Amino acid sequence: MRVYGVTGWKNAGKTGLMERLVAEITGRGFTVSTVKHAHHSVDVDQPGTDSHRHRVAGASEVLLASGQRVALMQELRGAPEPTLDALLARLSPVDLVLIEGFKREGHPKVEAYRAEPGNPLIATRDDTIRAVASDTPVELDRPVFDLNDTIAIADFILGEVGL
Repeated sequence: MRVYGVTGWKNAGKTGLMERLVAEITGRGFTVSTVKHAHHSVDVDQPGTDSHRHRVAGASEVLLASGQRVALMQELRGAPEPTLDALLARLSPVDLVLIEGFKREGHPKVEAYRAEPGNPLIATRDDTIRAVASDTPVELDRPVFDLNDTIAIADFILGEVGL
């Protein structure tokens, strides 16, 4: 599977860019899946639901299925967090997997950058970042796009992965 990342510091615009890229690329007829890394405890289930009760009772995995979607929840229960490669191996085949976060992994990435938070550019010290999507002009040795120019960023990513 072809993979490409969107990375950056907190409040850099990663999620908004991901959302726009998914809509743009799927609108061109490609299939897209996403992987999102969270640095905090996350729970997609709600207390009181049957599936939550199964997990609290000790189930290692709970598969929740309906006519609209399927969700597989796996409890790590002290086991190490799965690697990005292990997570990607769980996905069904698609044209492109967009990855949000995972800034230390070796896949190619676009860095989302906003000047206001005051964080340094990651791209200046990370060659896996192939371009920057910024809300301010940036001098860099690789392409820099306007953070809101979704079409140009999508064109770049699709060109990079050969789609």
